Amino acid sequence: MPTSQPHPVTSAVVDGFAGAVGNTPLIRLRRASEATGCEILGKAEFMAPGGSVKDRAALGMIEDAERRGLLVPGQPGTVVEGTAGNTGIGLTLVANARGYKAIIVVPNTQSREKIDFLRMIGADLRLIPPAPLKDPGHYVHVSRRIAEELQAKGERAFWANQFGNLANAAYHEQTTGAEIWDQTGGRIDAFTCACGTGGTLAGVARALKARDPKVRIVLADPMGSGLYSWIKTGAVKAEGNSITEGIGQGSAVPGNLEAGRDVIDDALQVTDPEALEQIYDLLVHEGISIGGSAGINLAAAIQVAKQMGPGHRVVTILCDGGSRYQSKLFNPEFLREKGLPVPPWLAG
Repeated sequence: MPTSQPHPVTSAVVDGFAGAVGNTPLIRLRRASEATGCEILGKAEFMAPGGSVKDRAALGMIEDAERRGLLVPGQPGTVVEGTAGNTGIGLTLVANARGYKAIIVVPNTQSREKIDFLRMIGADLRLIPPAPLKDPGHYVHVSRRIAEELQAKGERAFWANQFGNLANAAYHEQTTGAEIWDQTGGRIDAFTCACGTGGTLAGVARALKARDPKVRIVLADPMGSGLYSWIKTGAVKAEGNSITEGIGQGSAVPGNLEAGRDVIDDALQVTDPEALEQIYDLLVHEGISIGGSAGINLAAAIQVAKQMGPGHRVVTILCDGGSRYQSKLFNPEFLREKGLPVPPWLAG
């Protein structure tokens, strides 16, 4: 067994929640690397203070709103957003730290753990039935109307609009992408991750391509999403389905992703069994617990590495931890109902 060395202290003190966002480790994923002959690295965003990569988007959008006068530090204000959960968690925590309120609209199909966490941290949670994007009852439209109603009453309310707010991708370009470049010493051959808003992929892609245009950028898409088809054919066409939350789009391309189309080289699809295999393998053999979107990302990184051949370095995002999906990804009854594999240690 290799012995680990203590990590050097890079900064003794950071300033509050905002100071703790970012600068996450880049972890060499041993089994994926050995299986491909490449070096596969995962950006450990599950170590963010709010537990996910969405802390970055939340902080970036609120800081941008403050610069534009839509929110004023020290004065009453409300942040409103429709979300699958993690962005709502990040926004609520940033709002708490800044002295704002947060109204978060979430489809009631999301994991119980994320819903409970939102309540725990003080979000004004509005659970609604799932609806397609073209339906006025879709969580994005509901959240926008709530913000407009507050504004009509003369209240200071900011609709975060994570899908169309380009401050999302801009923050990833300034931070996530720059960190990956520095952590790899500029030696990176490919980057892949899935898209919900597209902010992470587009922002990181811009940062990496600006430094080395040869870095290959690959969108990873779960089944049931049409973004793979959009990259390949120009048309959004969804096939199949997935249990993953917060990633993939079935009918429309988010503004953040559309703005980054010119820096995306390719796309690939990942099935739920492929993602679950990586989630369980990483947990059992390397002690790293990740959620569904990170499983998609890791499976995609392995595909990209195999396409490129041995000797390359591929980076992806470990978006959040598995504890937010215990009732789904680690629930034998749920998995069997969906016809998906059950991890051996839970099968009994």
